[in-house]
Amino acid sequence: MLSFGSASRLFKILGISFVIVGGAIFFATTDLALLDIPPMLEANLSILTLLAVLPWMNSVVTAGRFDKLIQNLLRGGNVQNLGALYQRSTTAMMSLTAFLNVSSATIAQDVLVENLKPIHKKVADKFIMMTTMRGYSLALPWSPLEVLLALSIFITGVKYAELLPWMIMITVFMFILDNVWGGRLYFGKIDYPKDNQTIKEKQNSEIRPKIIQLIIALGSFLALVILLGNWFHLEFIFIVTILVLPFAACWAFAIRRSKSFWTIGWNKWKYSMNNMHNFIVLFVTLAFFTGSLNDSPALNLIQRPIILVADYPIVLLIMIQVLFMLMSMFGVHPVATMGGVIGGISTMLIDILNPLSLAIILVTAGVSTVPIGTYGLVVTITSMSLRQSPYLITYYNLIYSLIFGTVGILVAYFVLG
Repeated sequence: MLSFGSASRLFKILGISFVIVGGAIFFATTDLALLDIPPMLEANLSILTLLAVLPWMNSVVTAGRFDKLIQNLLRGGNVQNLGALYQRSTTAMMSLTAFLNVSSATIAQDVLVENLKPIHKKVADKFIMMTTMRGYSLALPWSPLEVLLALSIFITGVKYAELLPWMIMITVFMFILDNVWGGRLYFGKIDYPKDNQTIKEKQNSEIRPKIIQLIIALGSFLALVILLGNWFHLEFIFIVTILVLPFAACWAFAIRRSKSFWTIGWNKWKYSMNNMHNFIVLFVTLAFFTGSLNDSPALNLIQRPIILVADYPIVLLIMIQVLFMLMSMFGVHPVATMGGVIGGISTMLIDILNPLSLAIILVTAGVSTVPIGTYGLVVTITSMSLRQSPYLITYYNLIYSLIFGTVGILVAYFVLG
């Protein structure tokens, strides 16, 4: 109730919709009492707790000045055409988004807008819309700090170590495919102004250690998440939540940035905690909606289309992908689609698809909509930065998202055996 007044209009609409539909339609048809509502609302608190600690990981990246790494990587240097810069930009975005999330997109876009001023604006804008959105999406399927991945594991109960190899395989395939098309075939034909090739040997010597540090940190964090999960059989979200702060503090100590880490981290954490209104409204009302749906006869009506295609899993996988894409284009965040629509019928879906197959399609379907989510956060930021219509961003990335979703469908179907 406290968060609702400060939430954005979109999340207010989502919250009200979940409460009205969950209460007036679903809850009214159940045998649940009013006293059953408070326990029902805590179902998604683990997700909110994870979101609350993520600023600490972002803070160590800022304290270690790894955010400057994007700027240095994107300032030309041995780049003969836009295709080479496209490949470099996508790689930089994919590498740092795992830690910086949305911040990586704003940093990269600011640098690219400046660097591409000699290029025709239409070409430059298209370049930025494609490379930043796609590089951002390629970091999400495997990053343990990504909410879509955490929620898919929460719904299906699969282990992160079991899901990770498939996510890496899909990411590598999409990275290669996109760089061949965008880097070589499309933008490779456009020359990059030589005046912008200003990276010096000194800058190169500063970049390499930063990249090595980042790779070591990322590898160590992934290894700890997997090992702790296997040794203590703890839930993925719980492991990541308790690991973020101590890992970030140790990382800051190792690179001798502890003082700046605690200063930056404290300020970022306070700001984040006081601005979680959207997520609180979404996940609390979502818990009520899902809990009411699970005990309501209406669940049977929703399950009927699934029963009709139960013998054709490939059709069900396509239906899930189409659902995510349509909802994202109408402004519904994939987290809401995953938690609200899929979460309520997840038990039935698992019986048809198996947990791993369902987890794969949920992650890829959710992530593939990020570059085309017309009212999504990253698309909105890009639209404001370039002063272009968000629908234009959706248009430029639609084929990429369709291919990404198709790959997810095929891999999920293959896992079914």
